[in-house]
Amino acid sequence: MMTNRAWVLLPSGRRLDLLHPDPEAWTDHDLSVGLSRTYRWAGYSSWDLPLSVAQHSLTVLAIRQASSGPGLTPPEALREQLHDAEEALLGGWDPITPLKPHLGPGFDALVRRLQAAVAERYRLPAWTPASYALHKHADRLAAASEAFHVAGWSQKAMRESLGITLEPLADDPLPTPEGTRPWEPWPPNLAAKLFLTRMHELQTACNQGRADGRCRHVHPH
Repeated sequence: MMTNRAWVLLPSGRRLDLLHPDPEAWTDHDLSVGLSRTYRWAGYSSWDLPLSVAQHSLTVLAIRQASSGPGLTPPEALREQLHDAEEALLGGWDPITPLKPHLGPGFDALVRRLQAAVAERYRLPAWTPASYALHKHADRLAAASEAFHVAGWSQKAMRESLGITLEPLADDPLPTPEGTRPWEPWPPNLAAKLFLTRMHELQTACNQGRADGRCRHVHPH
């Protein structure tokens, strides 16, 4: 019997070793597909479809860009969009928050290795205490809004059962694709396409900024 094996076969045909992740083992398309099929809120939703991590990631980026904090350089914006990227590489699993403390140090180490591989692959800047605090606020605000608009929790139940005290946003920070409604979870193919399009826009801006020797700020769409 083979031991210590943890291969994932990706849509591109490449293989990723979860125990020793190579930063070049996946394509951007692999990542976008994986995140479009990784679901928030344990896959439950008050809509016909569950909410993907791809859509969540774009929501966090949009909230962060619209915040009153300092503007984001392209590498910082890409870091926001890819903050949950390792979940696609884990095989499409986003464990709910109450479950994470029970998964043990082995799982934590696996997540850290994958996060490091993502950071190396995309040349993401390290979080500072200030930038991470702004990110976490955007992430929590996205979660509060998703709990209310997508998962179907009442605000009272959010406070009492989930410990979420932030007021959910009224307006969806993302443009509404044709044929969908605000806050509606997107079909996986659409989520993958929109995630990949925004990612490539930010990568282009990153490359241009590096070529110019500077990092220009990017504006929300």
